[in-house]
Amino acid sequence: ARFGREIADLLEARDANGALPRAALPAAARLADALSLPRPDLGALAALVDDFAGIPEAPLPPDLGATLRVYQRAAVDWLVFLRDAGLGALLADDMGLGKTLEVLCALRPRAPGGAGTLVVAPTSVLFNWANEARRFRPALRTALYHGPDRSLDPRADLTLTSYALLRLDAETLGAHDWDAVVLDEAQAIKNPDSQVARVAHGLRARWRVAMTGTPVENRLDELWSQLHFANPGLLGSRAAFDERSARPIAAGDADALASLRARIRPFVLRRRKSEVAPELPPRTEVVLRVELGERERAVYDAVRAATRDDVLAKLAAGGNVLAALEALLRLRQAACHSGLVPGQSADTSSKVELLVEELATAVEEGHKALVFSQWTSLLDRVEPRLAANGLAWTRLDGSTRDREGVVTRFQDPAGPPVLLLSLQAGGTGLNLTAADHVFLLDPWWNPAVEDQAADRTHRIGQEKPVLVHRLVAADTVEERVLALQASKRALADAALGDAGAAASLTRDDLLALLA
Repeated sequence: ARFGREIADLLEARDANGALPRAALPAAARLADALSLPRPDLGALAALVDDFAGIPEAPLPPDLGATLRVYQRAAVDWLVFLRDAGLGALLADDMGLGKTLEVLCALRPRAPGGAGTLVVAPTSVLFNWANEARRFRPALRTALYHGPDRSLDPRADLTLTSYALLRLDAETLGAHDWDAVVLDEAQAIKNPDSQVARVAHGLRARWRVAMTGTPVENRLDELWSQLHFANPGLLGSRAAFDERSARPIAAGDADALASLRARIRPFVLRRRKSEVAPELPPRTEVVLRVELGERERAVYDAVRAATRDDVLAKLAAGGNVLAALEALLRLRQAACHSGLVPGQSADTSSKVELLVEELATAVEEGHKALVFSQWTSLLDRVEPRLAANGLAWTRLDGSTRDREGVVTRFQDPAGPPVLLLSLQAGGTGLNLTAADHVFLLDPWWNPAVEDQAADRTHRIGQEKPVLVHRLVAADTVEERVLALQASKRALADAALGDAGAAASLTRDDLLALLA
Protein backbone atom coordinates (compact mmCIF):
# COMPACT_ATOMS: atom_id res chain seq x y z
CA ALA A 1 0.00 0.00 0.00
CA ARG A 2 3.00 2.26 0.51
CA PHE A 3 3.40 2.75 -3.24
CA GLY A 4 -0.26 2.35 -4.13
CA ARG A 5 -0.56 5.89 -5.48
CA GLU A 6 2.46 5.51 -7.77
CA ILE A 7 1.28 2.13 -9.05
CA ALA A 8 -2.22 3.48 -9.70
CA ASP A 9 -0.76 6.45 -11.58
CA LEU A 10 1.27 4.16 -13.85
CA LEU A 11 -1.71 1.91 -14.51
CA GLU A 12 -3.80 4.96 -15.41
CA ALA A 13 -1.09 6.21 -17.80
CA ARG A 14 -1.25 3.11 -20.01
CA ASP A 15 -2.57 3.49 -23.53
CA ALA A 16 -5.37 1.43 -25.12
CA ASN A 17 -2.92 -1.43 -25.77
CA GLY A 18 -1.71 -1.50 -22.17
CA ALA A 19 1.67 0.05 -22.96
CA LEU A 20 3.21 2.86 -20.96
CA PRO A 21 3.95 6.09 -22.85
CA ARG A 22 7.65 6.99 -22.97
CA ALA A 23 6.94 9.96 -20.71
CA ALA A 24 5.91 7.55 -17.92
CA LEU A 25 9.16 5.53 -18.01
CA PRO A 26 11.08 7.81 -15.57
CA ALA A 27 8.27 7.36 -13.00
CA ALA A 28 8.38 3.60 -13.57
CA ALA A 29 12.13 3.64 -13.01
CA ARG A 30 11.80 5.56 -9.74
CA LEU A 31 9.22 3.07 -8.53
CA ALA A 32 11.49 0.16 -9.50
CA ASP A 33 14.37 1.76 -7.56
CA ALA A 34 12.15 2.19 -4.50
CA LEU A 35 11.10 -1.48 -4.67
CA SER A 36 14.68 -2.67 -5.36
CA LEU A 37 13.55 -4.10 -8.69
CA PRO A 38 15.35 -3.86 -12.05
CA ARG A 39 14.61 -0.66 -13.91
CA PRO A 40 12.87 -0.77 -17.28
CA ASP A 41 15.27 -0.20 -20.16
CA LEU A 42 15.60 3.58 -20.15
CA GLY A 43 18.61 4.09 -22.36
CA ALA A 44 19.40 7.81 -22.54
CA LEU A 45 16.26 8.61 -20.54
CA ALA A 46 18.10 7.59 -17.36
CA ALA A 47 19.30 11.21 -17.13
CA LEU A 48 15.71 12.28 -16.46
CA VAL A 49 15.61 10.06 -13.38
CA ASP A 50 19.10 10.77 -12.10
CA ASP A 51 18.68 14.48 -11.37
CA PHE A 52 19.36 15.42 -15.00
CA ALA A 53 22.93 14.16 -14.70
CA GLY A 54 24.29 13.06 -18.04
CA ILE A 55 22.15 15.28 -20.30
CA PRO A 56 24.65 15.92 -23.08
CA GLU A 57 25.59 19.34 -24.36
CA ALA A 58 23.54 19.95 -27.47
CA PRO A 59 25.14 21.24 -30.68
CA LEU A 60 23.98 24.80 -31.32
CA PRO A 61 22.50 25.75 -34.71
CA PRO A 62 25.22 27.03 -37.09
CA ASP A 63 23.09 30.08 -37.96
CA LEU A 64 22.51 31.11 -34.33
CA GLY A 65 22.82 34.87 -34.03
CA ALA A 66 23.03 35.16 -30.26
CA THR A 67 25.30 34.41 -27.32
CA LEU A 68 23.39 32.31 -24.81
CA ARG A 69 23.45 32.92 -21.09
CA VAL A 70 24.44 29.94 -18.96
CA TYR A 71 20.87 29.19 -17.91
CA GLN A 72 19.67 29.49 -21.52
CA ARG A 73 22.33 27.00 -22.62
CA ALA A 74 21.09 24.56 -19.97
CA ALA A 75 17.52 24.96 -21.27
CA VAL A 76 18.60 24.28 -24.85
CA ASP A 77 20.44 21.11 -23.75
CA TRP A 78 17.28 19.95 -21.94
CA LEU A 79 14.99 20.79 -24.85
CA VAL A 80 17.17 19.04 -27.43
CA PHE A 81 17.51 16.00 -25.16
CA LEU A 82 13.73 15.69 -24.87
CA ARG A 83 13.28 16.39 -28.59
CA ASP A 84 15.66 13.59 -29.56
CA ALA A 85 13.99 11.27 -27.06
CA GLY A 86 10.56 11.97 -28.55
CA LEU A 87 9.31 13.57 -25.33
CA GLY A 88 7.44 16.84 -24.94
CA ALA A 89 8.47 19.78 -22.79
CA LEU A 90 6.75 22.41 -20.66
CA LEU A 91 9.12 25.38 -20.57
CA ALA A 92 7.83 27.48 -17.69
CA ASP A 93 10.66 29.89 -16.96
CA ASP A 94 9.77 33.24 -15.44
CA MET A 95 8.44 35.71 -17.97
CA GLY A 96 11.21 37.73 -19.56
CA LEU A 97 14.06 35.19 -19.38
CA GLY A 98 14.18 34.45 -23.11
CA LYS A 99 12.05 31.35 -23.65
CA THR A 100 11.58 32.20 -27.35
CA LEU A 101 15.33 32.17 -28.00
CA GLU A 102 15.74 28.91 -26.08
CA VAL A 103 13.08 27.18 -28.18
CA LEU A 104 14.40 28.64 -31.46
CA CYS A 105 17.75 27.02 -30.69
CA ALA A 106 16.09 23.60 -30.46
CA LEU A 107 14.10 23.78 -33.71
CA ARG A 108 15.28 21.86 -36.77
CA PRO A 109 15.04 22.93 -40.42
CA ARG A 110 12.28 21.21 -42.37
CA ALA A 111 13.28 17.77 -43.64
CA PRO A 112 12.94 17.25 -47.42
CA GLY A 113 9.34 16.35 -48.17
CA GLY A 114 8.25 16.92 -44.58
CA ALA A 115 6.50 19.65 -42.61
CA GLY A 116 8.46 22.06 -40.45
CA THR A 117 7.55 23.55 -37.08
CA LEU A 118 4.18 25.10 -36.27
CA VAL A 119 4.24 27.87 -33.66
CA VAL A 120 0.88 28.93 -32.20
CA ALA A 121 0.89 32.19 -30.25
CA PRO A 122 -1.43 35.05 -29.30
CA THR A 123 -1.93 37.42 -32.24
CA SER A 124 -0.17 40.19 -30.32
CA VAL A 125 3.16 38.33 -30.27
CA LEU A 126 3.28 36.84 -33.77
CA PHE A 127 5.41 39.72 -35.04
CA ASN A 128 7.77 39.23 -32.08
CA TRP A 129 8.26 35.59 -33.09
CA ALA A 130 8.91 36.61 -36.70
CA ASN A 131 11.43 39.25 -35.62
CA GLU A 132 13.27 36.94 -33.23
CA ALA A 133 13.38 34.13 -35.80
CA ARG A 134 14.90 36.49 -38.38
CA ARG A 135 17.35 37.82 -35.82
CA PHE A 136 18.45 34.62 -34.09
CA ARG A 137 17.81 31.88 -36.70
CA PRO A 138 18.13 33.64 -40.08
CA ALA A 139 18.58 30.36 -41.97
CA LEU A 140 15.07 29.23 -41.03
CA ARG A 141 12.46 30.09 -43.65
CA THR A 142 9.68 31.71 -41.63
CA ALA A 143 6.09 32.10 -42.88
CA LEU A 144 3.09 33.79 -41.29
CA TYR A 145 -0.21 31.89 -41.56
CA HIS A 146 -2.51 34.81 -40.94
CA GLY A 147 -4.99 37.15 -42.61
CA PRO A 148 -7.89 36.60 -45.03
CA ASP A 149 -5.71 35.25 -47.88
CA ARG A 150 -3.69 32.90 -45.68
CA SER A 151 -2.16 29.73 -47.07
CA LEU A 152 0.48 27.34 -45.81
CA ASP A 153 3.95 27.65 -47.35
CA PRO A 154 5.11 24.06 -47.95
CA ARG A 155 8.74 25.22 -47.96
CA ALA A 156 8.59 26.95 -44.56
CA ASP A 157 10.79 25.72 -41.74
CA LEU A 158 8.76 27.77 -39.28
CA THR A 159 5.03 28.51 -39.64
CA LEU A 160 3.55 31.10 -37.28
CA THR A 161 -0.17 31.33 -36.53
CA SER A 162 -2.59 32.41 -33.82
CA TYR A 163 -4.83 30.48 -31.44
CA ALA A 164 -7.89 31.93 -33.17
CA LEU A 165 -6.78 30.48 -36.51
CA LEU A 166 -5.79 27.17 -34.91
CA ARG A 167 -9.42 26.88 -33.85
CA LEU A 168 -10.90 28.15 -37.12
CA ASP A 169 -8.56 26.21 -39.44
CA ALA A 170 -8.27 23.06 -37.35
CA GLU A 171 -8.74 20.78 -40.35
CA THR A 172 -5.99 22.47 -42.41
CA LEU A 173 -3.43 22.67 -39.59
CA GLY A 174 -4.33 19.22 -38.26
CA ALA A 175 -3.76 17.54 -41.62
CA HIS A 176 0.04 17.75 -41.34
CA ASP A 177 2.60 15.68 -39.46
CA TRP A 178 4.65 18.55 -38.10
CA ASP A 179 8.23 18.07 -36.98
CA ALA A 180 7.35 20.14 -33.92
CA VAL A 181 4.42 22.09 -32.54
CA VAL A 182 5.14 24.93 -30.13
CA LEU A 183 2.42 26.63 -28.08
CA ASP A 184 3.55 30.03 -26.82
CA GLU A 185 1.59 31.46 -23.88
CA ALA A 186 0.22 27.93 -23.54
CA GLN A 187 -2.16 29.00 -20.79
CA ALA A 188 -4.42 29.63 -23.81
CA ILE A 189 -5.28 25.91 -23.66
CA LYS A 190 -5.69 25.85 -19.88
CA ASN A 191 -9.36 24.88 -20.19
CA PRO A 192 -9.24 21.30 -21.50
CA ASP A 193 -12.91 21.54 -22.51
CA SER A 194 -12.32 24.51 -24.83
CA GLN A 195 -12.33 23.99 -28.58
CA VAL A 196 -8.82 25.40 -28.97
CA ALA A 197 -7.47 22.98 -26.35
CA ARG A 198 -9.11 20.01 -28.05
CA VAL A 199 -7.64 21.06 -31.40
CA ALA A 200 -4.18 21.53 -29.87
CA HIS A 201 -4.32 18.13 -28.17
CA GLY A 202 -5.15 16.54 -31.54
CA LEU A 203 -2.28 18.07 -33.54
CA ARG A 204 0.20 15.53 -34.94
CA ALA A 205 3.86 16.22 -34.24
CA ARG A 206 7.11 14.43 -33.52
CA TRP A 207 7.84 16.90 -30.73
CA ARG A 208 5.63 19.19 -28.65
CA VAL A 209 6.60 22.20 -26.57
CA ALA A 210 4.36 24.30 -24.33
CA MET A 211 5.77 27.67 -23.26
CA THR A 212 4.29 29.74 -20.46
CA GLY A 213 5.39 31.88 -17.57
CA THR A 214 2.19 31.01 -15.68
CA PRO A 215 1.41 27.29 -16.13
CA VAL A 216 -1.26 27.44 -13.44
CA GLU A 217 -3.48 30.50 -13.02
CA ASN A 218 -6.66 29.11 -11.46
CA ARG A 219 -6.81 25.32 -11.09
CA LEU A 220 -4.47 22.36 -11.37
CA ASP A 221 -6.39 20.89 -14.31
CA GLU A 222 -4.83 23.74 -16.32
CA LEU A 223 -1.50 22.02 -15.73
CA TRP A 224 -3.07 18.73 -16.82
CA SER A 225 -4.21 20.29 -20.11
CA GLN A 226 -0.77 21.68 -20.96
CA LEU A 227 1.08 18.49 -20.04
CA HIS A 228 -1.52 16.39 -21.86
CA PHE A 229 -0.58 18.40 -24.95
CA ALA A 230 3.18 18.00 -24.37
CA ASN A 231 3.13 14.35 -23.25
CA PRO A 232 -0.25 12.66 -23.76
CA GLY A 233 -0.91 10.06 -21.08
CA LEU A 234 1.71 11.28 -18.60
CA LEU A 235 -0.90 12.35 -16.04
CA GLY A 236 -3.56 9.84 -17.05
CA SER A 237 -7.13 10.84 -17.77
CA ARG A 238 -8.47 14.16 -16.57
CA ALA A 239 -10.91 12.45 -14.22
CA ALA A 240 -8.17 10.33 -12.67
CA PHE A 241 -5.92 13.40 -12.31
CA ASP A 242 -8.70 15.27 -10.57
CA GLU A 243 -9.36 12.35 -8.22
CA ARG A 244 -5.76 11.44 -7.34
CA SER A 245 -3.94 14.76 -7.66
CA ALA A 246 -5.94 17.97 -8.00
CA ARG A 247 -8.49 17.43 -5.24
CA PRO A 248 -6.11 15.86 -2.70
CA ILE A 249 -3.51 18.61 -3.26
CA ALA A 250 -6.15 21.31 -2.85
CA ALA A 251 -7.05 19.62 0.45
CA GLY A 252 -3.43 19.71 1.63
CA ASP A 253 -2.34 16.12 0.87
CA ALA A 254 1.47 16.29 0.97
CA ASP A 255 1.93 12.79 -0.50
CA ALA A 256 -0.21 13.64 -3.53
CA LEU A 257 1.80 16.81 -4.03
CA ALA A 258 5.13 14.96 -3.81
CA SER A 259 3.90 12.33 -6.26
CA LEU A 260 2.80 14.94 -8.80
CA ARG A 261 6.03 16.89 -8.56
CA ALA A 262 8.06 13.73 -9.10
CA ARG A 263 6.04 12.75 -12.18
CA ILE A 264 6.24 16.11 -13.92
CA ARG A 265 9.77 17.10 -12.89
CA PRO A 266 11.62 15.67 -15.94
CA PHE A 267 9.33 17.51 -18.35
CA VAL A 268 8.90 20.90 -16.67
CA LEU A 269 11.68 23.48 -16.53
CA ARG A 270 10.97 26.50 -14.37
CA ARG A 271 13.60 28.99 -13.23
CA ARG A 272 13.04 32.26 -11.36
CA LYS A 273 14.67 35.51 -12.42
CA SER A 274 16.23 35.84 -9.00
CA GLU A 275 17.92 32.45 -9.47
CA VAL A 276 19.34 32.73 -12.99
CA ALA A 277 19.47 36.46 -13.75
CA PRO A 278 20.57 38.13 -10.51
CA GLU A 279 21.94 41.03 -12.55
CA LEU A 280 18.38 41.97 -13.59
CA PRO A 281 17.43 45.21 -11.83
CA PRO A 282 14.97 44.82 -8.96
CA ARG A 283 11.20 45.01 -9.35
CA THR A 284 9.44 46.93 -6.58
CA GLU A 285 5.70 46.97 -6.01
CA VAL A 286 3.80 49.75 -4.29
CA VAL A 287 0.11 50.21 -3.53
CA LEU A 288 -1.22 53.71 -4.17
CA ARG A 289 -4.40 54.12 -2.14
CA VAL A 290 -6.97 56.47 -3.58
CA GLU A 291 -9.58 58.27 -1.47
CA LEU A 292 -12.86 58.54 -3.37
CA GLY A 293 -14.39 62.00 -3.68
CA GLU A 294 -17.72 62.73 -2.03
CA ARG A 295 -19.77 62.16 -5.19
CA GLU A 296 -17.77 59.04 -6.11
CA ARG A 297 -18.34 57.62 -2.65
CA ALA A 298 -22.08 58.26 -2.97
CA VAL A 299 -22.19 56.41 -6.32
CA TYR A 300 -20.13 53.51 -4.93
CA ASP A 301 -22.28 53.20 -1.80
CA ALA A 302 -25.44 53.33 -3.91
CA VAL A 303 -24.22 50.48 -6.12
CA ARG A 304 -23.24 48.49 -3.05
CA ALA A 305 -26.55 49.08 -1.30
CA ALA A 306 -28.55 48.17 -4.40
CA THR A 307 -26.89 44.78 -4.84
CA ARG A 308 -25.20 43.57 -1.69
CA ASP A 309 -27.99 42.21 0.50
CA ASP A 310 -29.93 40.60 -2.33
CA VAL A 311 -26.85 38.97 -3.90
CA LEU A 312 -25.43 37.77 -0.59
CA ALA A 313 -28.73 36.17 0.32
CA LYS A 314 -28.93 34.38 -3.01
CA LEU A 315 -25.32 33.22 -2.79
CA ALA A 316 -25.74 31.93 0.73
CA ALA A 317 -28.77 29.97 -0.46
CA GLY A 318 -26.79 28.46 -3.34
CA GLY A 319 -28.16 30.90 -5.91
CA ASN A 320 -26.87 32.33 -9.15
CA VAL A 321 -23.13 33.13 -9.12
CA LEU A 322 -23.53 35.25 -12.27
CA ALA A 323 -25.53 37.82 -10.32
CA ALA A 324 -22.67 38.05 -7.80
CA LEU A 325 -20.10 38.49 -10.58
CA GLU A 326 -22.22 41.25 -12.12
CA ALA A 327 -22.43 43.00 -8.74
CA LEU A 328 -18.68 42.62 -8.29
CA LEU A 329 -18.07 44.12 -11.75
CA ARG A 330 -20.21 47.17 -10.96
CA LEU A 331 -18.49 47.73 -7.61
CA ARG A 332 -15.04 47.51 -9.22
CA GLN A 333 -16.06 49.95 -11.94
CA ALA A 334 -17.51 52.39 -9.42
CA ALA A 335 -14.20 52.27 -7.52
CA CYS A 336 -12.33 53.32 -10.69
CA HIS A 337 -14.59 55.87 -12.38
CA SER A 338 -18.23 56.76 -11.76
CA GLY A 339 -18.72 57.19 -15.50
CA LEU A 340 -18.35 53.45 -15.97
CA VAL A 341 -21.51 52.82 -13.95
CA PRO A 342 -24.69 52.67 -16.08
CA GLY A 343 -26.72 55.84 -15.73
CA GLN A 344 -23.83 57.86 -14.28
CA SER A 345 -21.54 60.42 -15.91
CA ALA A 346 -18.30 62.03 -14.75
CA ASP A 347 -15.48 63.91 -16.46
CA THR A 348 -12.77 62.24 -14.41
CA SER A 349 -12.17 60.30 -11.19
CA SER A 350 -9.89 60.42 -8.17
CA LYS A 351 -8.05 57.36 -9.45
CA VAL A 352 -7.49 58.81 -12.94
CA GLU A 353 -6.30 62.11 -11.45
CA LEU A 354 -3.79 60.32 -9.21
CA LEU A 355 -2.62 58.28 -12.21
CA VAL A 356 -2.03 61.41 -14.31
CA GLU A 357 -0.22 63.09 -11.42
CA GLU A 358 2.11 60.08 -11.01
CA LEU A 359 2.66 59.82 -14.77
CA ALA A 360 3.55 63.50 -15.04
CA THR A 361 6.16 63.10 -12.31
CA ALA A 362 7.63 59.96 -13.91
CA VAL A 363 7.80 61.52 -17.38
CA GLU A 364 9.35 64.71 -16.03
CA GLU A 365 12.10 62.55 -14.49
CA GLY A 366 12.78 60.85 -17.84
CA HIS A 367 10.88 57.59 -17.34
CA LYS A 368 8.47 55.71 -19.58
CA ALA A 369 5.35 53.98 -18.27
CA LEU A 370 2.83 51.28 -19.10
CA VAL A 371 -0.78 51.75 -17.95
CA PHE A 372 -2.94 48.61 -17.81
CA SER A 373 -6.69 48.25 -17.42
CA GLN A 374 -9.13 45.41 -18.05
CA TRP A 375 -11.58 47.92 -19.53
CA THR A 376 -10.92 49.84 -22.73
CA SER A 377 -13.74 52.14 -21.61
CA LEU A 378 -11.56 53.22 -18.67
CA LEU A 379 -8.59 53.80 -20.99
CA ASP A 380 -10.93 55.95 -23.11
CA ARG A 381 -11.47 58.13 -20.04
CA VAL A 382 -7.74 58.35 -19.27
CA GLU A 383 -6.83 59.73 -22.71
CA PRO A 384 -8.47 63.20 -22.35
CA ARG A 385 -6.75 63.72 -19.01
CA LEU A 386 -3.37 62.85 -20.54
CA ALA A 387 -4.03 65.32 -23.36
CA ALA A 388 -5.08 68.03 -20.89
CA ASN A 389 -1.80 67.58 -19.04
CA GLY A 390 0.39 67.58 -22.16
CA LEU A 391 1.40 63.90 -21.85
CA ALA A 392 1.96 62.08 -25.15
CA TRP A 393 0.76 58.50 -25.36
CA THR A 394 0.12 55.59 -27.67
CA ARG A 395 -2.25 52.67 -27.15
CA LEU A 396 -2.51 48.93 -27.71
CA ASP A 397 -5.78 47.04 -27.27
CA GLY A 398 -7.83 44.44 -29.08
CA SER A 399 -8.73 46.87 -31.87
CA THR A 400 -5.10 47.80 -32.66
CA ARG A 401 -4.16 46.79 -36.19
CA ASP A 402 -0.45 47.68 -36.29
CA ARG A 403 0.70 46.18 -33.00
CA GLU A 404 4.32 46.03 -34.13
CA GLY A 405 4.24 49.70 -35.07
CA VAL A 406 2.85 50.68 -31.67
CA VAL A 407 5.54 48.71 -29.83
CA THR A 408 8.32 50.07 -32.07
CA ARG A 409 7.20 53.67 -31.52
CA PHE A 410 7.03 53.21 -27.77
CA GLN A 411 10.40 51.45 -27.57
CA ASP A 412 12.03 54.31 -29.52
CA PRO A 413 13.68 56.73 -27.05
CA ALA A 414 12.07 59.59 -28.97
CA GLY A 415 8.63 57.93 -28.86
CA PRO A 416 5.73 58.74 -26.52
CA PRO A 417 6.46 58.16 -22.83
CA VAL A 418 3.11 56.52 -21.98
CA LEU A 419 1.60 53.33 -23.42
CA LEU A 420 -2.02 52.49 -22.56
CA LEU A 421 -2.77 48.76 -22.76
CA SER A 422 -5.75 46.50 -22.22
CA LEU A 423 -4.78 43.52 -20.09
CA GLN A 424 -6.18 41.08 -22.63
CA ALA A 425 -4.27 42.46 -25.62
CA GLY A 426 -1.10 43.67 -23.92
CA GLY A 427 -0.66 41.46 -20.87
CA THR A 428 1.30 38.65 -22.57
CA GLY A 429 4.17 38.15 -24.95
CA LEU A 430 5.25 41.74 -25.57
CA ASN A 431 8.73 43.12 -24.94
CA LEU A 432 8.39 46.65 -23.59
CA THR A 433 11.70 47.24 -21.79
CA ALA A 434 11.68 50.98 -22.62
CA ALA A 435 9.29 51.33 -19.67
CA ASP A 436 10.40 51.16 -16.07
CA HIS A 437 7.07 52.15 -14.49
CA VAL A 438 3.93 50.00 -14.62
CA PHE A 439 0.52 51.21 -13.44
CA LEU A 440 -2.27 48.67 -12.78
CA LEU A 441 -5.52 50.63 -12.71
CA ASP A 442 -7.97 47.94 -11.62
CA PRO A 443 -6.74 45.06 -9.45
CA TRP A 444 -8.29 41.65 -9.94
CA TRP A 445 -8.24 38.44 -7.93
CA ASN A 446 -5.82 36.54 -10.20
CA PRO A 447 -2.28 37.78 -9.43
CA ALA A 448 -0.81 35.80 -12.35
CA VAL A 449 -2.51 38.18 -14.80
CA GLU A 450 -0.93 41.19 -13.12
CA ASP A 451 2.47 39.47 -12.95
CA GLN A 452 2.30 38.87 -16.70
CA ALA A 453 1.57 42.53 -17.28
CA ALA A 454 4.42 43.73 -15.08
CA ASP A 455 6.83 41.34 -16.80
CA ARG A 456 6.33 43.08 -20.15
CA THR A 457 9.09 45.39 -18.92
CA HIS A 458 10.83 43.42 -16.12
CA ARG A 459 12.67 41.04 -18.44
CA ILE A 460 16.05 40.41 -20.01
CA GLY A 461 17.20 43.65 -21.63
CA GLN A 462 15.87 45.85 -18.83
CA GLU A 463 18.65 47.97 -17.36
CA LYS A 464 16.66 50.05 -14.88
CA PRO A 465 14.77 49.11 -11.71
CA VAL A 466 11.08 48.56 -12.39
CA LEU A 467 8.39 50.09 -10.20
CA VAL A 468 4.91 48.54 -10.28
CA HIS A 469 2.09 50.77 -8.97
CA ARG A 470 -1.25 49.24 -7.98
CA LEU A 471 -3.96 51.87 -7.70
CA VAL A 472 -6.50 50.78 -5.08
CA ALA A 473 -9.55 52.72 -3.95
CA ALA A 474 -9.66 52.85 -0.17
CA ASP A 475 -12.59 51.27 1.66
CA THR A 476 -13.88 49.50 -1.45
CA VAL A 477 -14.03 45.98 -2.82
CA GLU A 478 -10.54 46.58 -4.31
CA GLU A 479 -8.96 46.26 -0.86
CA ARG A 480 -10.62 42.86 -0.48
CA VAL A 481 -9.32 41.90 -3.93
CA LEU A 482 -5.76 42.58 -2.73
CA ALA A 483 -6.29 40.32 0.29
CA LEU A 484 -7.76 37.61 -1.94
CA GLN A 485 -4.76 37.80 -4.30
CA ALA A 486 -2.45 36.93 -1.43
CA SER A 487 -4.49 33.84 -0.55
CA LYS A 488 -4.57 32.60 -4.17
CA ARG A 489 -0.83 31.98 -4.64
CA ALA A 490 -0.34 28.96 -2.41
CA LEU A 491 -1.44 25.91 -4.42
CA ALA A 492 0.66 26.37 -7.55
CA ASP A 493 3.49 27.67 -5.42
CA ALA A 494 3.57 24.21 -3.86
CA ALA A 495 3.09 22.24 -7.10
CA LEU A 496 5.43 24.17 -9.37
CA GLY A 497 7.40 26.62 -7.30
CA ASP A 498 5.35 29.79 -7.78
CA ALA A 499 3.45 29.39 -11.03
CA GLY A 500 0.68 31.80 -10.16
CA ALA A 501 -2.57 31.55 -8.27
CA ALA A 502 -4.08 28.10 -8.17
CA ALA A 503 -7.55 28.20 -6.75
CA SER A 504 -10.61 29.27 -8.65
CA LEU A 505 -12.85 32.13 -7.63
CA THR A 506 -15.18 30.15 -5.41
CA ARG A 507 -18.58 30.91 -3.92
CA ASP A 508 -16.86 31.57 -0.60
CA ASP A 509 -14.48 34.03 -2.31
CA LEU A 510 -17.45 35.92 -3.75
CA LEU A 511 -19.11 36.03 -0.35
CA ALA A 512 -15.90 37.46 1.15
CA LEU A 513 -15.53 40.07 -1.60
CA LEU A 514 -19.10 41.27 -1.38
CA ALA A 515 -19.55 41.07 2.40
